[in-house]
Amino acid sequence: MSMMSIWRQITTKSFQSSSTLPSPSLFPTSSRFFSSSSPYVVKVGIPEFLRGIGNGVEAHVLKLETEFGGDLHKLLVVRTLKLKKLEIPCKHRKLILNHAHKYRVGLWRPRADDVKKFEST
Repeated sequence: MSMMSIWRQITTKSFQSSSTLPSPSLFPTSSRFFSSSSPYVVKVGIPEFLRGIGNGVEAHVLKLETEFGGDLHKLLVVRTLKLKKLEIPCKHRKLILNHAHKYRVGLWRPRADDVKKFEST
């Protein structure tokens, strides 16, 4: 047998075996994983964003609100030096920049219960 015919047999068998897997539509789905209410804040501004981060970063809400005019997008693209000029401590700068990146990528959002907890106090 030539090498080409062996290769054809291997590839056709692998395609045949992969086609025997059940389709995803056959698996039972449960509605318990989907809820009608979202645990995340629908409208996120600078105060909700900073309160969602926690760890004392919410103390800088007024300073950042006045600097960026309430525009969250400007806060999400801010650089370290700009935050340093606003006299925000290093630990808080790191938290803001880390969470801003995660928020832009879509890996993190402030939870609604966190914001409600801070509003009640």
